[in-house]
Amino acid sequence: MARSKKIEETQRLSSRESELRKKIENFSDVLGSIKTNDSKIKTLWREIYENAVLDRENAGLMFTDAWNRMQSPGTADHISIGTTMSKYLERMCKSNEQILRLAELIAKVEEENTQINPDDVFAQIGDLTEKKSKK
Repeated sequence: MARSKKIEETQRLSSRESELRKKIENFSDVLGSIKTNDSKIKTLWREIYENAVLDRENAGLMFTDAWNRMQSPGTADHISIGTTMSKYLERMCKSNEQILRLAELIAKVEEENTQINPDDVFAQIGDLTEKKSKK
């Protein structure tokens, strides 16, 4: 019975790992669609995202493990594991904040790339007017 439990746990961890890889691939696709000339920024953003997601996942696994250990009767476990569990929750929260901040940075870059500069519009109109007057 212990062996089947270990197999189930291994399969569950493998499934979580493939989900994590898929998230990172999807984020890489999003980065690929962003129009910026600096590939170093995209690489840095990908690393930040990857680290934040991995930190959150690891903290979640450790929290779940601590939660399972704390389910035994007695307050001694709660006292000794409770502070550790709060640290895992803090780590997950910080990872979420990093991901949100990264999303804000990406949104800002996308907004800057899609903004229409009025001077450019007037310059294009002027170019069109000059071309028509030469004809």
